[in-house]
Amino acid sequence: MGKDYYEILAIKKGASDEDIKKAYRKQALRYHPDKNKSPGAEEKFKEIAEAYDVLSDPKKKDIYDRFGEEGLKGGGPTGGGGGGGPGTYSYTFQGDPHAIFAEFFGGRNPFEQFFGARNGGMDEDMDTDDPFSRFGMGGGGMGGFPRSFSSGMGGMGGHTSVVKKQQDPPVVHDLRVSLEEVLSGCTKKMKISRKRLNPDGRTARTEEKILEVQIRKGWKEGTKITFPKEGDETPRNIPADVVFVLKDKPHPVFKRDGSDIIYPAKVSLRDALCGCSINAPTLDGRTVPVTTTEIVYPGMKRRVSGEGLPYPKRPDRRGDLIVEYEVKFPERLSQGARDTIAGVLPRS
Repeated sequence: MGKDYYEILAIKKGASDEDIKKAYRKQALRYHPDKNKSPGAEEKFKEIAEAYDVLSDPKKKDIYDRFGEEGLKGGGPTGGGGGGGPGTYSYTFQGDPHAIFAEFFGGRNPFEQFFGARNGGMDEDMDTDDPFSRFGMGGGGMGGFPRSFSSGMGGMGGHTSVVKKQQDPPVVHDLRVSLEEVLSGCTKKMKISRKRLNPDGRTARTEEKILEVQIRKGWKEGTKITFPKEGDETPRNIPADVVFVLKDKPHPVFKRDGSDIIYPAKVSLRDALCGCSINAPTLDGRTVPVTTTEIVYPGMKRRVSGEGLPYPKRPDRRGDLIVEYEVKFPERLSQGARDTIAGVLPRS
């Protein structure tokens, strides 16, 4: 009595292609040797691969359905195939069950990809009957993967097609810098933790690496610095790029506007009306005098040329320091002061 491939996959004869795929997925996950340590699991895993190899190929399946395993493997009726027999067709399973598994799932270890198992092992609490159903990946192609991923796999009779690796999305980190660091330029050392494959190509180790980020003079907020392929490495991916995005640290004195910096100068109502001189601080620790004889109104601005941040494309030149006046009004006035102001200031 030959092997019953339908029984091996726990399906009935006449099952659809989709039923065959679902059955293989369920049985292969249940008996995968990395998960199932019981005696005979390895041999059962191989039988499941052989059954799928036959039943997923229309030509092999047709001969098997008509003549059984003996007819499929050349031990049954002969005679050219025209008289109801399989002719000289001869099949022997020579495929690697692990390769078939890898091609079906797009990688040797779907357990690790979807459940975060460590060092290539399996999660002992995982439901291997249909783990992908919990992630909404149940339709379309082989094993729940999209058809574009599983196209061209056909019967998989003894050979596999190369699964093209895709790069993971970038890993983005904010990098905070002070205005003083943007003024002069600096080097930031950033420690990252990442996974790298061991020599076996399947398990991974965690390692740390120091990335040196060169901050150039005048770089604007939002500037991106990319370190290619420094992300986690797995058997199925191209490591992600690690990207740092410049963000300005809040400054206790200044605000930034491109390559200009803004200094809010508070002046009294008296100075605003009578004219005043202030000493405006600069980013490099100096002060510059700014004098006005005009009436200062709230929000009025004065520019001090060349005291801002370097231009990113012309670091030998700098933007401006913008003095933005804030007028402080007194909280109370004496009646005499009110009378004096009323007699001096026009009504409109």
